[in-house]
Amino acid sequence: MSDPILRGQVIDTPTAQEFTRLALEKVSEHDLGDTAAKLERKSAIFRDAFGPDSVMSLDEETATDVLKMVFSSRRKTKVIINSLTLDGFRRSVRGLLYADMSPGDRLEEFASLIDGIGRDIAPGTGHDLGSEILHFTYPERYWLWTRWMWNPNTGTGALPLVVMDEVDLDGGTVSETYRRINLALSFLDGVGEQAGFRPEGHGVFGTDVFLASVYSVYMYTTLRMRMTQEFNRIVPELGDLVQRLLGVNRFPAVAEVA
Repeated sequence: MSDPILRGQVIDTPTAQEFTRLALEKVSEHDLGDTAAKLERKSAIFRDAFGPDSVMSLDEETATDVLKMVFSSRRKTKVIINSLTLDGFRRSVRGLLYADMSPGDRLEEFASLIDGIGRDIAPGTGHDLGSEILHFTYPERYWLWTRWMWNPNTGTGALPLVVMDEVDLDGGTVSETYRRINLALSFLDGVGEQAGFRPEGHGVFGTDVFLASVYSVYMYTTLRMRMTQEFNRIVPELGDLVQRLLGVNRFPAVAEVA
């Protein structure tokens, strides 16, 4: 934790606690804990699908299933699988998880492959999907990085809302940015445990839920200020928004069987 990028205080604890208070005005602590429990279930599905002995025998139905549990890829499952082919998807995931490279370099290679599919894939989908596969397959080893957490192109997301202004998350490349995010999230996880602004009893998944709650509070407030009353009625409730961001608002059919 002595990285010069993160010298001094990293987490803005009072602001993080305030976001928790605002979230709990709209969703119960029990419901946030239930969302964290759903992430544990999601992780079990990813571990079964992408384990070292199973990733190369992944079938199309299961591949589709797990892609639907990722916010940024759930509507692009056919595009991804058809573009890469099933075998190409298997090999790309195996490289992401098990190649003899740094996690950031593996993520950058995977992200380049996914984003390279073309105009049907939004920029940034590659690192969203890759970090979800890393994190939910090996949650104690890799952190999550999605655009709603930190988008280098816009400078927005949940993470900059709760870290100090001096913390520079943008490393210029996918690999270096992921390294910095891993450091920042390690600090956040430790502070969250002590300061009580994450659901208890769910480990790192509680930190995921906290960040999704931060972004949902921000998004909820911004949308309700800008949108008309008619559109406000169709904005999902905060608890549902948290689950949508984390890909657990509903589980696909094969996941239900699993």
